[in-house]
Amino acid sequence: MRTPHTARRRRALAGVLLAASLVLAGCAGADDTGGSSKAASDSRAEAAGAPGGTADGKAGNDRAARGTPKLTPDAIIRTASLTVEVKDVSKALEAARTTAEDAGGYVGNETTSRDTDGHEQTRVVLRVPSEKYDEVLTGLQGAGRVVDRTAKAVDVTDQVVDVDSRVKSQRASVARIRALMDRATKLSDVVALEGELSGRQADLEALLARQASLKDRTSLATITLSLSETPVRQADDSPGFTDALAGGWHVFVDVLRWIALALGAALPFVALAALLALLWLRVVRPRLPRRAEPAPATTALGPLPSARPAPDSARTAERGEGD
Repeated sequence: MRTPHTARRRRALAGVLLAASLVLAGCAGADDTGGSSKAASDSRAEAAGAPGGTADGKAGNDRAARGTPKLTPDAIIRTASLTVEVKDVSKALEAARTTAEDAGGYVGNETTSRDTDGHEQTRVVLRVPSEKYDEVLTGLQGAGRVVDRTAKAVDVTDQVVDVDSRVKSQRASVARIRALMDRATKLSDVVALEGELSGRQADLEALLARQASLKDRTSLATITLSLSETPVRQADDSPGFTDALAGGWHVFVDVLRWIALALGAALPFVALAALLALLWLRVVRPRLPRRAEPAPATTALGPLPSARPAPDSARTAERGEGD
């Protein structure tokens, strides 16, 4: 049997459990609200850091752009030689001029001639901007049948940087000499500084000329275009009988020429030797004393008898017949 005291204790315990459950539910709700607020703030921060989001994102991009160094384009000298066979040289030449001028270039040199058959041949040098080099070269190739093409590119970036640095240093040196001349008071100092200034000014002008040349060759590409109405014959490397005969004739002529040159070189010496021999025979030799004939040998008993000549056999026979 339940007592009133026990019933009161149970009701009090139930009230405590209910209050604890309410407190726990309130804490869980607060945690959920804080988490959602933090997530929202994080999403807003990410949106602000995205490109175009806020000024902070733009400032970050500007800092990144300032940190990347700006690279200078390489200095390259571009040259090309192009031989094209066309039907009409005059029209092709006018089209080449138009192509170069439209690209911002000009015609540097032009040479026109005709062969023995009356066909026109033209050689023209075009200067075009380097950025238009490939475009102009492609347009020139479409004028006719390409017979020969040669292209070359030389990187002179190191030379350009070196010349620019030397020009800057030389200008500073010239400025220092001029400043010293302004402060000089003695005539000897002024004369010495003028000589030094003249030498450094000459070096500066040479560097400036080289700098201008490099700038011209790197900013403008050179294309040498040869236009011809007749097919360009390719050289045959295999020799024939005519080539051998012509080669032998050339060798024979060369040998004769060398022999003639050798005779011509020896002729003065031969003439001098002949003149000396003539003087010896006509002038010197007759005046030389003649040698005396040798005396007959003698003995203690006197000179030896000389041998008589033998009688002629024919005369002896005649005398015998007469007798």
